[in-house]
Amino acid sequence: MMNLQGKTILITGASRGIGLAMAKRVAADGANLVLLAKTVEPNPKLPGTLASAAAEVQAAGGQVLTVQTDIRDDAAVAAAVAAAVQRFGGIDILVNNASAISLTPTPMTPMKKFDLMFGVNVRGTYLCTQQCLPELIKSAEAGRNPHVLNMSPPLSMKEHWFKGHVAYTMAKYGMSQCTLGHAGEFRPLGIAVNSLWPRTAIATAAMQMIPGIDLNLCRKPEILADAAYLILTSDARSTSGNFFIDDELLARHGVTEFDRYAVVPGTQNFIPDFFVD
Repeated sequence: MMNLQGKTILITGASRGIGLAMAKRVAADGANLVLLAKTVEPNPKLPGTLASAAAEVQAAGGQVLTVQTDIRDDAAVAAAVAAAVQRFGGIDILVNNASAISLTPTPMTPMKKFDLMFGVNVRGTYLCTQQCLPELIKSAEAGRNPHVLNMSPPLSMKEHWFKGHVAYTMAKYGMSQCTLGHAGEFRPLGIAVNSLWPRTAIATAAMQMIPGIDLNLCRKPEILADAAYLILTSDARSTSGNFFIDDELLARHGVTEFDRYAVVPGTQNFIPDFFVD
């Protein structure tokens, strides 16, 4: 099985949670990490800044470049990609992890919140993919196995996934439509595009801010980090256009012990995540 030593991996939303866990997992191989996030000043409600993330990733074994970036800003994303190329010579992998969430019905979703979710989730994913594409093409030509991984759910056009939070569902499914379309568009180039999604709720600071969520009934971000590693080390030419579920993918690769991913070991009834039928 290939590893990620010397590969350059750009991760959005990387200052905490799932993005940080993924960065640390690939750093263990000696990868180069380009961490994008907005947070540089500590926030008492949301722990984690680009600087604290960089320290953790370096401790895990990776080379790190941090770039404060709002992925809704075209010029900022272009500058981040240019900085990555200047520092590490190219980009081999893009992880579109940054996301905005508001699980609100239509009357309770101000258009500012709607625009935030579409700006980050759909447009941000599309923009980052578009800006990284020239480097991913070079990576493919050099035989470096380029991947795009979107943190988005399987597409399931069922009313119950929409009715409680139409705007959020549309925004997350927009990311998944990027996976579907870009997988087909980039397959001839040798660039893989896949989605990854958790079966259960994941214990993150963002999840903590949702009323009524008991983090003790969640799994840790490391389950997604380990699943992502399996995708990113797979053959880009034969693994594309998939909507992977974390525990299914791990089980297919022989993982039988899932208790280590539980916030509270021994938990049987986790909070299910959305969009998994």
